[in-house]
Amino acid sequence: MAHPITRRAALATATLAALPGRARAEPVQIEYWQYFFKERVTAMDELIRRFQAANPGITVKHTTFPYTQYRTKISAAVPAGEGPDVLQLYYGWLRDFRRGNLISPLPADLFPPADIERDFYPMVRQMRVGDAYYALPTAVRSMGLFTNRRLLREAGLDPDTTPATLDDHVAIAQKLTRRDAAGNLTTAGTTIGLPSQDSHWWREVLVRQFGGTPFSEDYREVRYGTEAGAAALQWYADLQLKHRVAEAGFMTEPAPAFRAGRVGLLVNASFLVGALQGTKNLDFAAAELPAHHGIRANYASYWVNALVGGRNTAKRDAAAKFIAFITTPEAMALWTATTGELPARPAAANLPAIQADKTLAPFARGLTNAYATDFVDEDAQRAVFVAMLDRVLLKGQSPLESVREAAAAEQAIISDYYKNL
Repeated sequence: MAHPITRRAALATATLAALPGRARAEPVQIEYWQYFFKERVTAMDELIRRFQAANPGITVKHTTFPYTQYRTKISAAVPAGEGPDVLQLYYGWLRDFRRGNLISPLPADLFPPADIERDFYPMVRQMRVGDAYYALPTAVRSMGLFTNRRLLREAGLDPDTTPATLDDHVAIAQKLTRRDAAGNLTTAGTTIGLPSQDSHWWREVLVRQFGGTPFSEDYREVRYGTEAGAAALQWYADLQLKHRVAEAGFMTEPAPAFRAGRVGLLVNASFLVGALQGTKNLDFAAAELPAHHGIRANYASYWVNALVGGRNTAKRDAAAKFIAFITTPEAMALWTATTGELPARPAAANLPAIQADKTLAPFARGLTNAYATDFVDEDAQRAVFVAMLDRVLLKGQSPLESVREAAAAEQAIISDYYKNL
């Protein structure tokens, strides 16, 4: 039996064709925007090919931009009535895009909220405002630990060794770290700093593992400015300051350094799987994030597909059908196979093929204890983490003082947002 949203997409196609004048309507072209990431582009190109084959009256133009330019391009094009009809946006940007009237609600006939809340991971409910959903993901991401099997082997360890705890993480990283005669780091046991996923690892995982709570349940109150938050920051900063297994800025970025074989242990997100699998001469494995004090936690994130507001009826209807198509279980299966990101539906993520995949299964398990931070301004909140770490690494500030300063700064961002809402 076809999935409900699959059936709705087919029904919408048939209904539109049957409406007066629609059967003879001119072909419509819509445009889809996302940031450039090779595997995501490959996956979307194939989904577009399949959608167009099933909907011969609709063509989809696929446009991408470098990540650093993406939001600027959207902000310039959409208010001018140009650019995409469907765009992909980071879930943490939803408030900004709604406030700027850049996106419109998904039509309830194709996307009933009750069906979405039954079929998708609960984190997706952050896309609901009132009685409508504003966006839906094809995939979700969790975090995990990537290991370089060659470096493990060269260090005399079993290449399948993975750290079960944070203490193990440090011990293994020490065995993998290499420095030259002058003391310069040549192979990092692990990584620290940005750009990376570490702001999320610290907030939603490490703070919890050291006995703290990063935010109130509604994410309006910052709660990590405590001894527990300071302990989490101390452990993280000590990767560089005490254990010397990592250096902020090593080879500029953590993921490329890992791909180059210069990093032993890398905490990052599942979206990196597709890129790593295509890297020549890289022998890697994946595992769940290390536990601490018996506590496991994870961070989940996702990119969603949204309708751009202000489009004519034909474009809006075609764009809604396209979103329905790319959020079906079949589309999610293709996306996962190409990118390594996980299906946004638990039923699809728990399929035997994913659970049997040694690389994907740890990330799928991570979704069971994952938190998705409800950002009000993801860029500004990330900058708070960067400044907090810099004060400890570069200025010698105590972790407790720095974490309290960071908590106050992030609270101001959140409070100002709700005060001005």
